[in-house]
Amino acid sequence: MTSPVWHPYAHLKTQSPAPKVVGGEGPRFTLESGESLLDATCSWWCMIHGYRHPRLVKAIQRQADELCHVMLGGLTHEPADRLARELVRVTPEGLDHVFYSDSGSVGMEVAMKMAVQYHQLRGRPAKHRLLSLMKAYHGDTAGCMAVCDPEEGMHSLFSGYLPRHHFAPAPTAPFDAPPEAVEQDLAALRAVLERHHEEIAALLMEPLLQAAGGLNMTSPHYLQGARALCDEFDVLLVFDEVATGFGRTGKLFAADHAAVTPDIMVLSKGLTGGYLGHAATLATDRVHDAFIGDTPEHAFMHGPTFMGNPLACRVAMESLAVFEEEDYLGKIARLNGVLREELLDDPDLTAHPAVTDVRVLGATAVIETRSADILTGVGAWAREQGVWLRPIDRWLYTMPAYITDDADMRRITEVMKGWFR
Repeated sequence: MTSPVWHPYAHLKTQSPAPKVVGGEGPRFTLESGESLLDATCSWWCMIHGYRHPRLVKAIQRQADELCHVMLGGLTHEPADRLARELVRVTPEGLDHVFYSDSGSVGMEVAMKMAVQYHQLRGRPAKHRLLSLMKAYHGDTAGCMAVCDPEEGMHSLFSGYLPRHHFAPAPTAPFDAPPEAVEQDLAALRAVLERHHEEIAALLMEPLLQAAGGLNMTSPHYLQGARALCDEFDVLLVFDEVATGFGRTGKLFAADHAAVTPDIMVLSKGLTGGYLGHAATLATDRVHDAFIGDTPEHAFMHGPTFMGNPLACRVAMESLAVFEEEDYLGKIARLNGVLREELLDDPDLTAHPAVTDVRVLGATAVIETRSADILTGVGAWAREQGVWLRPIDRWLYTMPAYITDDADMRRITEVMKGWFR
């Protein structure tokens, strides 16, 4: 019988039946057929500890025996308080206030509303538009769609429905570019701010790694320059670290590469190790204290039902503890070495006529091809090799779980390269 489940990003007329997952262990999940597949994408980049991690499973079980959920409106609980303190401890200095929600998209909606209301409370109501970057992806909710790339993004169908914001060119200087190579990118950003800063509340960006928009990898110098421009033009800086947070770029947060503190930072995905949906929007005193006042407008009017869910908070704390106690940054550095050796240093791949670029940053690697047609069928072929790959348009990528060992990492890269032989 056909399943009533409506799957995401699927063409209903041509989609193949979805394989049914019945379990998982480490970097692999198991299908009903008995197949064991090495997950090269760690379930949309969130299962950073892999499947069925004993400490995370036990944390959820213990919390479920105490308190599964209670509203955060007018109440609090120890897991929410403890996780907030831990997030303040590990994020860039100055992000001292934590607002919870239940997904990365909603966390970004919170950030955008927070930025607009901040300027309203400061007597700058004209600053109600947002500035995003081309190649950006910030989520699929209405507010987030409006700040995704309007040309190459997936949401053009909804253009008439969405509010209009401003966009700056995507940075082009690569991660290891010297400061002078970033000057042109920053000049383009400055040009947009000079024209429109009086109505721009915040600049939103995925720092260093624009994920679903094509895995564009950019320079820490761009983050530093963007911070200075935002200060100059009275614009808040918002880092969407939903994909980049918790080690994906090689440091705990992408912001750490540039020693930059944004005014607002959004976390999700790896926050709970992927075990439950949860998000956190962190803000500095500058933002938070603008909401302290006597009028009804000083209340921040947002409150997701499941914000601060005790189960999610508890497993997030355990996820962070595992990350720190088991030297996950060391694991990520090792994965990075394998990815660089197997992909960047392979002349047969980098010179292949179908390949336009190969990029590696932290525990992320992408093979960019000339067109999406080149990757047609790669997922089914990789499955036959025991690997789960799911390309994005013309980009074949891996974002593995951090517990993936060298042999499995080389297996993933071998399958990725094998498609081009």
